[in-house]
Amino acid sequence: MAAQRGMPDSGLRVLEEALGMGLTAAGETADAVAAEGAYYLEQVTITEASEDDYEYEEIPDDNFSIPEGEEDLAKAIQIVQDQATDTHILEQKTVLPSKQAVPEVIEDFLCNFLIKMGMTRTLDCFQSECKAREDLLKTQKERDFHRMHHKQIVQERNKLINDLKGLKLHYASYEPALRVLHERHHTLLKEKMLTSLERDRALGQISGFQATLQLMETTRSYKIPKIQVGQSDDRKNVPEGPTQKGLREAREQNKCKKKVKENTKDSKFPIVMQPSPNLYLSKENLCPSKFDYKLNNIFRLHELPVSCVAVHPCKEMLISCGEDRLWKVVGIPNGNVLLTGSGHTDWLSDCCFHPSGNKLATSSGDTTVKLWDLSKATCLLTFEGHSHAVWSCTWHSCGDFVASSSLDSTSKIWDIHSERCRWTLYGHTDSVNSIEFFPFSNTVLTGSADKSLSMWDARTGKCEQSLYGHMHSINDATFSPRGHMIASCDACGVIKLWDFRKLLPIVSIDIGPSPGNEVNFDSTGRVLAQASGNGIIHLLDLKSGQIHKLLGHEGEAHTVVFSPDGESLFSGGSDGTVRTWS
Repeated sequence: MAAQRGMPDSGLRVLEEALGMGLTAAGETADAVAAEGAYYLEQVTITEASEDDYEYEEIPDDNFSIPEGEEDLAKAIQIVQDQATDTHILEQKTVLPSKQAVPEVIEDFLCNFLIKMGMTRTLDCFQSECKAREDLLKTQKERDFHRMHHKQIVQERNKLINDLKGLKLHYASYEPALRVLHERHHTLLKEKMLTSLERDRALGQISGFQATLQLMETTRSYKIPKIQVGQSDDRKNVPEGPTQKGLREAREQNKCKKKVKENTKDSKFPIVMQPSPNLYLSKENLCPSKFDYKLNNIFRLHELPVSCVAVHPCKEMLISCGEDRLWKVVGIPNGNVLLTGSGHTDWLSDCCFHPSGNKLATSSGDTTVKLWDLSKATCLLTFEGHSHAVWSCTWHSCGDFVASSSLDSTSKIWDIHSERCRWTLYGHTDSVNSIEFFPFSNTVLTGSADKSLSMWDARTGKCEQSLYGHMHSINDATFSPRGHMIASCDACGVIKLWDFRKLLPIVSIDIGPSPGNEVNFDSTGRVLAQASGNGIIHLLDLKSGQIHKLLGHEGEAHTVVFSPDGESLFSGGSDGTVRTWS
């Protein structure tokens, strides 16, 4: 029994001598080893000393020793604790404390010793503690990282809260100024209304004065023989006063206006119109419709969005209008700018070629419609009468009339020769966004934000029929080349086809939710193109019902038009470019 008890004591002594420290120091060393990393050992079988011929060298003990014959576990533990206390004090005095790393050989020796002594439970506890220490250090590192990240997020949140408070205070400082500006705006509107009333009253007084002058002049012409008897010499010597001079100038201006009005007469609407040549071109036995358009070229023409593109009926050139108040004549296919026109004081909304191709009509946000001579780029005539922006304009097939639609909920028919408005079309309850003459006819088609289409007789200015079916504002409407069909698109991308002869809807196609800005037929009338707000050009095959897409615009697509032969397609977008597809 004494031999059996001496064996563990001698084993502990040898272990302590090998490590140079006690049990407590061994635990700290194991912790340091676990912090640096886990060691994976290979289990080997250790034979008895009597059976092994290898001679083991003694490990010198530099720290402490226990004299032979005085081996006592309590004293050994006390010595180990004192050693640990001294080591702890020395570590506290150092600036950068560090634990003594246990060499790998010592750890291997420790594990081999535990295996040799059959202390499997102690070995398992030792390895478990090493693993637990490693997991603990890893968890602490993750905790510190997340804690630091949380502090950064809290700081950013506080900074954002302070910024929001500053913005709220900044916004609140502008509220009184906005309120004052709003009140000034209402005051200016009232003053504008009063000024317009005074202007109308002044114009009425001037008209009355002119009528009085005409009556006085007529009466004087009959009394001249009686008045001039014996007084002609005296009147010649009397100087002319400012009032008499003003009356004389007014009479002269009135005479000039009478002469102009007598020479200019109103144009007559044609009664018998020649048939449209497209009626014979659009036949089913023509070549198949084209859908495989590819982006061919990009013309950067305007600094602001392109609002309209129109193709010349005879020559290889097109007109582009932009919100930069300019219209440009561009050669096809090179894209050379041949002519630039300016004169509007606000953005251009639409343009249309004269049937002969030598004149151009443009509409603008400055409430006017202008006629241009393309050979000289000069303005021939300006029509004023709308009270708000003009959205669209179109020529009559005879070339003597121009129609326009406006934000003021009205449309107007203008006479080119008499230079006056022949009819104002009342009936829509919201903005009239598009207008177009039926080919070789006196019928006018309008599309409005009140979700309705209307047909008007240009000769009488009366609404003949209205079509309802759209659920949103109608942005554009057009006739097919054969004239038997109407296509319209609204602010949610819905396209509707209407039978013009029966005045009934044919089909409704939803290509939304992006708005449809413009629709146009090709020369055959079998393909319908729509420019969408998402930048996609949709091509609708009216025979099969398939929809083809052309991708290429970087922003919104505002306008689209086919070439007369149908081989090319032109579109304008919000990036100020005109793109050619062929």
